[in-house]
Amino acid sequence: MSDKWTRREVLALSSSALLATVLPVMPARAFAARRDEAVLVGKTNAEALYRKAFVLDCNTLASIGSLAADKDIGTELRAIRNSGLTALKSTLGGASGTFEETVADIAAAQALIERYPDMFIKVADHDDLERAGREHKIAIIFSFEAASMLEDKLERIDLFRQLDVRVMQLSYNHRTPFGCGCLDGESDGVTALGRKAIARMNELGVALDLSHANVRTTADGIAMSTRPPVFTHSGCRSVFEHPRNKADREMKALADKGGVMGIYMLPFLTVDTRQPMLEDYMRHMVHALDVCGEDHVGIGTDSMFFTVTDSDLKAIAADEEARRKAGLGAPGENRPPYIPDINTPRKLERVADALLEHGYGSRVTEKVLGRNFSRVFKEIWTAQGGAGGRSSDAA
Repeated sequence: MSDKWTRREVLALSSSALLATVLPVMPARAFAARRDEAVLVGKTNAEALYRKAFVLDCNTLASIGSLAADKDIGTELRAIRNSGLTALKSTLGGASGTFEETVADIAAAQALIERYPDMFIKVADHDDLERAGREHKIAIIFSFEAASMLEDKLERIDLFRQLDVRVMQLSYNHRTPFGCGCLDGESDGVTALGRKAIARMNELGVALDLSHANVRTTADGIAMSTRPPVFTHSGCRSVFEHPRNKADREMKALADKGGVMGIYMLPFLTVDTRQPMLEDYMRHMVHALDVCGEDHVGIGTDSMFFTVTDSDLKAIAADEEARRKAGLGAPGENRPPYIPDINTPRKLERVADALLEHGYGSRVTEKVLGRNFSRVFKEIWTAQGGAGGRSSDAA
C-alpha cells in the first residue's frame, strides 16, 4: 500500500535521462539543513535521542521517484528532510508492476537521487547506510513487495540485484510462481521455483522479505533461507487477528534465524470499525518486543508519509476502492493508512517517546528506530553463507 503508487505519470519514462526533463531545477542547498535543525513536532523526552539516532523506516514512500511529478516537490523534500529519517526502504514496481513498469520506477528513483545528491544516497551496500548518517543525508533502499516483475524468471533476480534492489518478496497478497500470499489460504507454501529463488537471493545478498507471505510460505521461507529473513512491515496476529499479521510462532522463528520484524501503521492493527491510534500501534510493538526480543524488532510504517489532509482522505478512499476492484486489497482496507494522533512526517519520534514512556531505555529505543534493521541488512548483504541466529541481547 502506498500514498505514491497512484501517481504514475513518471512510469511513461524509461530512463534517468528522460526523467530529468521533468525534474525541476532546484538548488540542493534548499534541502541541506542538518537533521538537528528540523522543526520539531513537540517537546518530548525523546527529542534529544531522536536527533542523534540512526532512524530507518523499512517501508515508506513507495515509488519515491514519482515525487518528481508533484508540483509541491520542494515542500515534500523539506518534509522528508525534517522527518529525522536517516534511511528508508522504498517499494518499486508496486503491487503488480510489470517488468517494464518496474524498470521505469527504478529509473525514476535513480534520477531523483542523482538530481539531489546533497540530500539522498542510493543504498548499494551497507556502508551507504552509515555514510548517510555521517553526511546528514537520507539513504534509499530499493525494494520489491511483489514478484510480478520477476514473472517466473530467476535470472531477473540477478538483473534487479545489478540495479541495486536489495530487498525482494516471493509474493504480494496472492499466489505466484514462487510462493503464496496471505490472501490465498494458509496451506500452500514455497514452490520448487521459489526454493531456487530463495537460494539465489541468499547467494546474491538480497534480503528475503516475507511480509506478505501466508503462514506456510512464511515458515518455508524462514527454514529454507541461509541468511536471516525479514518481515519489513507487518503486525502481530495475537494482538489482532488478520491475514497480514504474523503469529507468535512465525515471529519467534524469524528471531531465532536472526531476522527483524518491522511493525506497520496500517489499519490492520485493529477492528475495521475505527481508525488505529498510537496506543494500538504500541500494543503490537510491545508484543513484538516480548516475543522476538529487543534485537529483532523495528519499524516499517507502510502508511502515509506526509501529513494527511481532508483532500488526501478523499483520494485515499478512491485508491482503496480501486485496489478492492483489482483484487489487491486486504480485509480492513476501508480506512486510510495512517494513525491520526501521530499525523506528521516525524511520526517515528512519537514512537520513540512512546517506547520511553513504556519503560524501555534508550538502548532498546535506538535499536527499534533503526539499528536492528541496519544490523540484519549488514549480515544479509555481506555475510558469506551461514544460517544466522538470534543475536545477543548485549547492546
